[in-house]
Amino acid sequence: MNRVFLAFAAVSACAALAACATPTHFQPAAGPGAVGYSELRIEPDRYRIVFQGGPGAPVEQVQDYALLRAADVALAHGYDWFRVVGRDIHQTGYGGSSVSLGVGGMSFGHHSASGLGVGGDFPLSGGPALQVDMEVIMGKGPKPPGDDAYDARGVRANIGPRAG
Repeated sequence: MNRVFLAFAAVSACAALAACATPTHFQPAAGPGAVGYSELRIEPDRYRIVFQGGPGAPVEQVQDYALLRAADVALAHGYDWFRVVGRDIHQTGYGGSSVSLGVGGMSFGHHSASGLGVGGDFPLSGGPALQVDMEVIMGKGPKPPGDDAYDARGVRANIGPRAG
């Protein structure tokens, strides 16, 4: 009975350690599917901006970080504003570990052994991971009218401090 308790305690400790969600920081993505941002220049004033959040990151945070990256790209290339001409938000899965507990038994010759446990599968990743893909057009001068146009300096000033 002590062995069963020790095994359960070890699995529980591993589950507690694995339960930490991947934090979502405003940073370049280390590779495909990694948490962070990336961009691709499509034309001189058109970019595709991607921000991949960590498991469990709120949709608002992932969207804000994509807008912040668009603002930073605009400012780095001498633009004053950007317009979002396409946006897609999708779930990229749970992306984490899980722990399963189960039941087992064995018989050999005149001896047998059995184990009893609770079966189940518990996701430990903190929730689904979200990715925002945006296509943006950038421009100079006064920001054009419309809800899809953003002042790059305003976005940097308002969202930037929350990104750390």
